[in-house]
Amino acid sequence: MKFTSNPSICNNPFEKVVFLFGPTGVGKTELLLDLDPKKFSVVNADSIQVYRYLDIGSAKASPQTLETIPHYLIDIFDPWQQFSVGDFVAYADEACKLIHLQGKIPVVSGGTAYYFKHFLYGLSEAPPSNDEIRLRLTTEIAEKGDAWAYSRLRLVDPIAAERIHPSDMYRVSRALEVFETSGRPLSSFSIPSVNRNGMNPLVIGLKRENEELKRRIKCRVQQMFSEGLVEEIRSLLDRGASSAWPGLQGIGYKEFFQAMESGECSLSMIADQIERNSRFYAKRQMTFFKSFTDVRWMDPSDKEPILSLIEAYQKA
Repeated sequence: MKFTSNPSICNNPFEKVVFLFGPTGVGKTELLLDLDPKKFSVVNADSIQVYRYLDIGSAKASPQTLETIPHYLIDIFDPWQQFSVGDFVAYADEACKLIHLQGKIPVVSGGTAYYFKHFLYGLSEAPPSNDEIRLRLTTEIAEKGDAWAYSRLRLVDPIAAERIHPSDMYRVSRALEVFETSGRPLSSFSIPSVNRNGMNPLVIGLKRENEELKRRIKCRVQQMFSEGLVEEIRSLLDRGASSAWPGLQGIGYKEFFQAMESGECSLSMIADQIERNSRFYAKRQMTFFKSFTDVRWMDPSDKEPILSLIEAYQKA
């Protein structure tokens, strides 16, 4: 792809960035389709959509959507590879620079809250990942279970345990890894609180009434199964998939592997579990997103004010 610079864009590619976030099922993708692709490109901020082969369970943008407006950070890793928040920041930085060279504004969109936090403020001073320790912890958690891992975290880092949900095994595992690598709890490492790279983002949070969001999540799960989620799982198993793969820790995938390991493989029960976990996850997402400052909270069912706000930011 050939990139050409546009003198109308600011010199700092990070000065103008749109953050568009919200809980699972709120309607982010539908809104992105209405953006002008000549002015905007999307940087994916979903921790599962970065993986190849994980399309239906992650509610990845369709090929038609990807043709309508360019997306970055989709299908860039294999699901057996680890993709860390540090990887996200590095890849997102490069995407923003490329989008800037095209004379456009990057729209960072997704639901992985800590991606937005560290993209805005930078990474903590905690030590980088240690592949050997991470692999050992992954194996140990697979053998002993999530409850064991969270109990251990409560012993070695009770402050981090209070901040991390028991089912968020990525962050639980990372906190344990930091403790074993450094001998210090993750919560003892400071996190920057000043915007990095001179970033001055337009931060838009999408929200809906609770009952409407629950209805949308229910419909989304039903759609996943009707579009072939079971066949996608079978295809992954043919590739040698296991519950230890980092990409399969996401909702929509881990429930299948938990069911297979427990011997309870009823599809209706798996669907109910995915729906329940999605509702709980949406609640945790909103709690985290509400900690951001200067958020413009808007209802995506009324698109015009949101699109007008983004357009005005682009022109300013």
